[in-house]
Amino acid sequence: MDDFKDHKTTGVFDVDCTSDGKPLCDANGVRGFPTIKHGDPNSLEDYSGGRSYEALKSFADGLKPICSPSQRDLCDEEQLAKIDEYTAMGEDALNAVIADGEKTIQDAEQTFKDEVSKLQAAYEKLIREQAGGELSGWAAASFSRHSHGSEQRSLASTGGR
Repeated sequence: MDDFKDHKTTGVFDVDCTSDGKPLCDANGVRGFPTIKHGDPNSLEDYSGGRSYEALKSFADGLKPICSPSQRDLCDEEQLAKIDEYTAMGEDALNAVIADGEKTIQDAEQTFKDEVSKLQAAYEKLIREQAGGELSGWAAASFSRHSHGSEQRSLASTGGR
């Protein structure tokens, strides 16, 4: 941490998320330990690189300040225009844009689930037709989407070997 003690744009900080630092950790999505974050203090990103001193130092040395509302001097004209656009909108309009984006994501997820169900039904129909109407041996394969979003494939055997 001493390597960045007086650095103009890069800081390395140790936060105890089990005591006084808990509110800061909660606000930044820290769920497990150790967690390394980087980027704009108002929008930290997860670090997923190596954990050795050399790997961390190399990564930190490569960080550069980025455009943000608090670092306007680092922005190009297009970025400044976008910042000004969102700033002029006000909180209610920004919340409406966020809500619309969340609705779009929910709709896309529902469409995905619906289409997977259609594919599953078509697959099962083809398997039945291929097996002459009966499911036998390794005749059924199913995909199930679990609440945490991962996909699993399971094979069902109804007899045979």
